[in-house]
Amino acid sequence: MDDRAIMETYKKLATPGGQHKSLARLEGHWDTKNKSWSGPDNPPQESTGTCELKMLLGGRYLQQECSGQMMGSPFNGVGVIGYDNNTKKYVSTWMDSMSTGIHFFEGAGSDDGKSFSQESCYDDAVQGRMKWRAVTKIVDDNTFVFEMYGARNKGKEEKMMEMTYNRRQ
Repeated sequence: MDDRAIMETYKKLATPGGQHKSLARLEGHWDTKNKSWSGPDNPPQESTGTCELKMLLGGRYLQQECSGQMMGSPFNGVGVIGYDNNTKKYVSTWMDSMSTGIHFFEGAGSDDGKSFSQESCYDDAVQGRMKWRAVTKIVDDNTFVFEMYGARNKGKEEKMMEMTYNRRQ
């Protein structure tokens, strides 16, 4: 390819599309209801929080900043999600006040654009190598749900967390 064709390819891949517009619908201030499970036989711990979501870099990425309580302690987290036009996958990072690690996720979206599922692996200090699966479901313009699943100690996958986001009116 000549230089002009290369630049046109990169320009096309850098142009936000429909998946980015779907993410942009989530911009705003949200109240959250959170549930977290410390084990499959334990009842969930419930808490509330807030999140602010905003688009970055010309509508290419959605950043969220969340705060609240998690398992009885103050909690803050920052995540960035985007859609990679090249790989045709949703990609994201997450970091929070409960660790010093950064989680990297990627995965596919549904055909109707109302959900996407991503996977990640992480070396947990207590439980060893863990496989994570995150599912985001857009219910409507004012509600979406984030679910986190994990396989502890190379065991069976179980639900570990659920956050229901309700847009502030």
